Amino acid sequence: MEATLFLSISFLLLSFTTNPVPCLATSAPQEVRDTAGKILRTGTNYYILPVVRGRGGGLKLASAGNKPCPLDVVQEPREVSNGLPLTFTPVNYKKGVVRVSTDVNIKFSSAATMCRQSTVWRLDDYDKKTGQRFVSSGGVEGNPGPATLSNWFKIEKFDGAYKLVFCPSVCRYCKVACRDIGMYMDKVGMRRLALSDKPLKVVFKKV
Repeated sequence: MEATLFLSISFLLLSFTTNPVPCLATSAPQEVRDTAGKILRTGTNYYILPVVRGRGGGLKLASAGNKPCPLDVVQEPREVSNGLPLTFTPVNYKKGVVRVSTDVNIKFSSAATMCRQSTVWRLDDYDKKTGQRFVSSGGVEGNPGPATLSNWFKIEKFDGAYKLVFCPSVCRYCKVACRDIGMYMDKVGMRRLALSDKPLKVVFKKV
């Protein structure tokens, strides 16, 4: 009787160890969609346009804050202007799909400038005169890690559209203060992208 009971328990233990419970698969973040409802893809040009019209158009590069280089990311003053085309390169670029809540590099793809820096977006250092941190150029594309922390942004869903966020997760041990990206109007009336408590509500239009 004891031998039979021992064999039964041993069989049950063996069945649990050889047939583990399968792990539940985690779903990938949703794809970012353009104004036509298509998925945003790497290597494709898009315009970043504001949802609220009447305050300017798309985005471009310009010299701001009395510094010639690197150029900052600013909004076109005319609503009818789409700005300059951009590309998005997610941290996992081999998938070819841009997803929400995922680290991405943003780059002006056809911007001809006199500055020798790249046109990849980068969060600039704290500006003492304005108390702001502006979105500038001169970033590095790819190479995720602490050295490129300021070059990574995220796209999040926001009130039926999207918003841009600085909240990189390419460095697990780095301390990052996550903030939305909004608009800051300087003394000369130029609308510059900067960290803000009021996010800029945007959509993406394929070029």
